[in-house]
Amino acid sequence: MRTFRPLFVGRDEVPSRPGTDSVSVSGFGRAALLSYTLTRRPGPLAGVLRERGTRLLHAHFGVEGVYAVPLARALGVPLVTTLHGFDVTVTKPRLLASGKPSWVNYVTWRAELFDAGATFVCVSEHIRARAVEWGYPADRLVVLPTGVDVELIQPAGTVAAPRILHVARLVEKKGTADLLRALAVVRRAVPDAHLVIVGDGPLREPLEELVRELGLGAAVEFLGAQPHAETLRQLGESRLVCVPSLTATTGDQEGLPTVVLEAAAAARPVVGTDHGGIGEAVTDGTTGYLVGERDVAGLAERLTALLRDPDLAGRLGRAGRATVVERFNLRRQTDKLELLYGTLT
Repeated sequence: MRTFRPLFVGRDEVPSRPGTDSVSVSGFGRAALLSYTLTRRPGPLAGVLRERGTRLLHAHFGVEGVYAVPLARALGVPLVTTLHGFDVTVTKPRLLASGKPSWVNYVTWRAELFDAGATFVCVSEHIRARAVEWGYPADRLVVLPTGVDVELIQPAGTVAAPRILHVARLVEKKGTADLLRALAVVRRAVPDAHLVIVGDGPLREPLEELVRELGLGAAVEFLGAQPHAETLRQLGESRLVCVPSLTATTGDQEGLPTVVLEAAAAARPVVGTDHGGIGEAVTDGTTGYLVGERDVAGLAERLTALLRDPDLAGRLGRAGRATVVERFNLRRQTDKLELLYGTLT
């Protein structure tokens, strides 16, 4: 297998990772960053990447793909762009109305990306379908879900406590309010049911107020954003994971939430909505349960079933683990991505 050494590039400072290198546009000064953000001109970044012998660019999200087009042309290298979710689901008027220069540029210059992109990687079949609707060239779209490390994440032991884990940025799309309403119903049947929420966001205060309105009190714990290792620890201490995502008023939808795959890797069943790419990783009744978007009653029913029956939760969790090892193994998915790179370089 051919090995590609990654160089991480970002507008702002890029966190360092062991065994990798990085460069940021902000490192060239405020003027360079402003010029790049507003005009997409690569400036000194192109020279640095040329000196590093860059042979291929891989942008994550269509927004960054639009910024990478002039850079790829300057270097004379192919451009791969991964489409994750909001970049092909949020409506164009909403992106323009945001006033964010990067989002406005994305809508304005998207046709350039459609023409110049060598390949567009979609994290799920759902995202592929939305990309076609957005105007991306269907013949250059490939579905390649991001995998998870099934060696790092091992099956966790049985959890006696009726504990639910929800990992999400606290925004409308994640459906956290529906989960809280469902929990109020669940606790009538399982009085000691407990919900742990990992993540933060603009809706945290309204969600905390909803907890008070529903009388959930100590039944809900907001941990805020946590390091990945702590998130995995919380996963191992929970009976199941709930992913009640929904289509936001902006049109924003999920691609394939990583937490769905990590939960399965840890042999934890997922109760989620039939939304975005979730159903491509969760088989209803086999590795977890799926309900319709905003179906609070259905969500409560499925959560109650798993909290009342640890054996059922364990059986679904083990089936989920087998699915992830077979279809979403990070090492195999990385090999497939490198094979794709090889066809372009």
